[in-house]
Amino acid sequence: MYRLLSFFLVLSLISCKDEVPKTKVVPKIKIIKRAPITEGKILKIDTTLYAGFESQDLTTFYKSYANETVWQSSKTRKIILAELTQATQEGLNPEDYQIKKLTVFEKKFSLLSDKEMVTYDLLLTYNLQKYIEHISQGKLNPKALYEDWELSPKQTDVNKILFNTYKSTDFAASIDSCKPQHIVYKKLKKALALINSYPDDTLKKIAFDTKIIPNDTNSALVKIKQRLLYWKDLKARDSLTNIYDAKTVVAVKKFQTRHGLAADGVIGKGTVAALNFTKKQRKQQIIANLERWKWFQQDLGKQYIIVNIPDYTLHVVKENDTVRTHKVIVGSAKRKTPILTSKLSYAVFNPTWTVPPTIIKEDVIPATIKNKNYLAEKNITVYDANGNVVTAADWKASRAKGYRYVQSPGTYNSLGMVKIIFPNRFSVYLHDTNHRDYFDKTFRSLSSGCVRVENPLELTAYLLNDTIQYSKDKIAEILKSEKTQSVKITTPTYLYLWYWTAWSDNDKLIFRDDIYQLDEDLYKKLR
Repeated sequence: MYRLLSFFLVLSLISCKDEVPKTKVVPKIKIIKRAPITEGKILKIDTTLYAGFESQDLTTFYKSYANETVWQSSKTRKIILAELTQATQEGLNPEDYQIKKLTVFEKKFSLLSDKEMVTYDLLLTYNLQKYIEHISQGKLNPKALYEDWELSPKQTDVNKILFNTYKSTDFAASIDSCKPQHIVYKKLKKALALINSYPDDTLKKIAFDTKIIPNDTNSALVKIKQRLLYWKDLKARDSLTNIYDAKTVVAVKKFQTRHGLAADGVIGKGTVAALNFTKKQRKQQIIANLERWKWFQQDLGKQYIIVNIPDYTLHVVKENDTVRTHKVIVGSAKRKTPILTSKLSYAVFNPTWTVPPTIIKEDVIPATIKNKNYLAEKNITVYDANGNVVTAADWKASRAKGYRYVQSPGTYNSLGMVKIIFPNRFSVYLHDTNHRDYFDKTFRSLSSGCVRVENPLELTAYLLNDTIQYSKDKIAEILKSEKTQSVKITTPTYLYLWYWTAWSDNDKLIFRDDIYQLDEDLYKKLR
């Protein structure tokens, strides 16, 4: 019995020992020494108030200031309030930062009790921290919204920024430095200011039935001309007739150019669709694009390639100067080009093409079932899991998804004469095409996700930057051999496959078709 009691006593002691909580190591917060204040008074903050904000950044900030109020300066408070009030200029909503409540506190500041002053101080900090985070990295997380957006996440150290801002002699400039500084973001802010200068849009929708060409007469022309007048592409009000006159043709071409349409003066479905956008819709589109540019990284590198997917253009930028521009073909709405950031690795001349699973499933298998000669016509060799060639006679639809399909180099290769590789999880790349006539089209959302480039050999020669080993003549010899050859791109060159549908240029609003239908949904999520 004694032994049994001893056993339970030992067991009890062991259990109690296990239940002793381990001491958490709390990082020591350095108290920041402040300069003597010349205005107001410093108040102690009851630390239990932090819990109501559920913000570690807020708690850390005040602990660094010995749990005391910090916004004694009326000048600094007014700068913060002005910045939050003008959040609309950044495409943000001032109400997200409790601007009305803060303004009420400021108006009666001299009458506030100590308790109210502490509350006001906490609210100012909390909302300024939130605002800094939103202007520097965006309000929303693209990875949470889209499966095919692969951007390097921004991790804003809000307190580091705020500590530096608090010490700064130019508080407003310090906050401003948190905003994206890229030229496109600034052009978007200009676009937002421009569209805000337009009067309310009360114009009626244009009903579209047929194409309208110069000198035509059509009852829809009065509404069309009213919209052209509204958007300042047409200036002469005496043109408001049912006749498609020369002045209106010029105005339509201006409008088409601003919207990335074929500037042929023919009023078709695309032109009418663009004309039917209201001021409200265009403003929302600009705001959605401002949010996107907060997601994009700031430092793009000394040399980079940037593709604007809805604009179907590729720009090569070296030391902030655009040195090359190429037309591109991008993924269709069904097979979108992913949004990503990467770095160029190497170029492949006379590439083979290993057909990706989606195209195998949706294109190759159905085509081969209909026509067993399809694979031979496309110069595609089929391999089984063991690497053995599968002949057309042995090809079986039931096993088709397990085969590997490789298109040989040559004229009919879907990748054309060259492809440019960069690391990404989507298996996309830049490449040539065997359908070069597609570059003449205005709407070029036609690929299966990869980006086809016009004049890709010129782009490749520029990127290789070796006029001896890879001159035009040397490249021609390589291509003539029809042998696959890989060449490393030694000059560090970054790649940005990005998406934006609005900006401004020379005080003109510029828009592009939202080919993946992302703008409206993004705006709704922002608001």
